[in-house]
Amino acid sequence: MRTITGMRRLLALVLAVLATSMTVHPAHAAADGTLTVTSASVPAGSDIRFGYATSRPNATNWVGLYSDPGNGPVNQTYVGPSTKWVYATSADGTGTLPTAGLAPGNYKLFFLYKDGYTWLAQPVALRITGNGTPRFPASAFTLRNAKVGSAYSATVGGLVQGDTTGLTFTKTSGPAWASVSSSGAVTGTPTSAGDAVVGIRATTASGTAGATVTIRVQSGALVPQFRALSWNLWHGGTQVANGLEKQLKFLLERDVDVVGIQENEGSAAQALASALGWSYFQNSDVAVLSRYPITGTTPTVAGSAVAAKIDLGARSLRLWSAHLGYTPYGPYDACFGRMSVQQLLNRESSSGRTGQINAVITAMSADLAASATTPVLLTGDFNAPSHLDWTPATSRCGYGSVPWPTSTAPAGAGLVDSYRQANPNPSTHPGNTWSPVFKTFTGGYGYNSRTGEPEPQDRIDFIHYKGPLTVVSSEALWEGTPSQSNPSANAWTSDHAAVLTVFRMN
Repeated sequence: MRTITGMRRLLALVLAVLATSMTVHPAHAAADGTLTVTSASVPAGSDIRFGYATSRPNATNWVGLYSDPGNGPVNQTYVGPSTKWVYATSADGTGTLPTAGLAPGNYKLFFLYKDGYTWLAQPVALRITGNGTPRFPASAFTLRNAKVGSAYSATVGGLVQGDTTGLTFTKTSGPAWASVSSSGAVTGTPTSAGDAVVGIRATTASGTAGATVTIRVQSGALVPQFRALSWNLWHGGTQVANGLEKQLKFLLERDVDVVGIQENEGSAAQALASALGWSYFQNSDVAVLSRYPITGTTPTVAGSAVAAKIDLGARSLRLWSAHLGYTPYGPYDACFGRMSVQQLLNRESSSGRTGQINAVITAMSADLAASATTPVLLTGDFNAPSHLDWTPATSRCGYGSVPWPTSTAPAGAGLVDSYRQANPNPSTHPGNTWSPVFKTFTGGYGYNSRTGEPEPQDRIDFIHYKGPLTVVSSEALWEGTPSQSNPSANAWTSDHAAVLTVFRMN
């Protein structure tokens, strides 16, 4: 949604990109400084400790941590945001970077010049390791579907959390056709339809962990029904301790098949896909994540959306993920500013959201035309409410009908709001997604005088669809009771509710 956290860094990135286009950096000269780390292996939750030196000290020199491979400025140009960063202003010194919320894996540390991407030293590779005894994020979960008589392959190899030194896997129970390799690959050719239940043990130097996985073996369509999620990750899940493990637990326990992601933070979808053995397509902010293979992609549209084609067996699915601009925010203008409906619509236009959604719908035109054979989903954080929710019957903040353009445009293109299809009464099922965390307004957006008042709650995350699908159910979801004062301890890793819709293929 509309987060102020990280905006200082975003502003610095924008200024750096502008500066790059207007000036000649002194370094694409040699990176003649030094950057070192105390240890190339850092347990998750511990600090990365580094030392640096440069002949070009500056108050805005900085050290940034990037996933590897990922968005690092390997060609001394911006690719995507860092996962963690800190200024390093002296000619020489030391510093630390926290690893809280980061997934175990390979990373690179860069020492960079004046809020930009010119190297001051050669980058340093390091690895963040798990800690504690091995564990699966969930003790029982489902893998991708299989089909009778067809070769099957899935994996649990990336799921184990904690210390993974010497990690190996063994099968402890299950049908004869299913094999589990030492690396966690689950393979074989099913001989009969039904649920195949396989017991798996993970063994490391620190201990063992067990999980029970289910494979739905189909005799007809491979995926007769699927579960789609729209999920704003809240800076990639980095605002909550052990974010990746909690994200994996949620996806596994909710048996999710496909996800439209927002606030990808450069590489969150990649980290999730690596752990799950799934497919993904991403840019720095939005992504598509899928249990089933991605066979085609559409790059960034209007700066706010990407799309992927997903192979579900006999039928494919086109999934779009969009993240529209966050300011000004309509419910604040309505509930705090008491603006007229026309003023609200003018503000939607000036926010850029109206133009963004129209550009996305235009980019979807070929998919919408082909939706009779290949169904289409439009998922996203639209940062604006729905005209289906702001009605005389609901009287939100005293308003009657408000034709919010980010919902009327998809409807005009023939897309159906899946949550409101399943829950047609907005009075009894408001479906609010902003925000299970923020219940009290924290200021900004021109309304600082309203700080401390109740945060206007609204439904701003959506799964729209068109094509031969039936909505079985749809709900707004989160885990536990999220805290606004101490979000790091939350079981829920986002500041939005996710939207989960179950579809049946027709």
